[in-house]
Amino acid sequence: MATCEVCGNDYEMSFEVVAAGATHTFDSFECAIHALAPVCEHCGCKVIGHGSQVSGRFYCCAHCAREAEGTDAVADHA
Repeated sequence: MATCEVCGNDYEMSFEVVAAGATHTFDSFECAIHALAPVCEHCGCKVIGHGSQVSGRFYCCAHCAREAEGTDAVADHA
């Protein structure tokens, strides 16, 4: 068993995620998302899908990217 680095739960089905060369241990995808997912720079929600990226900034959707960047040139990934 291993302990989740987010919630501290010692769980027999915990798992490891390697991201940017660092190994993380979680007991659920919820905790993994909480720790690792980027945050939308417009509305603040966690980006768990493809989202949109403009000039190195992450957005949860094209709508947020258009609002924050002031352009209509952003489209959702398909």
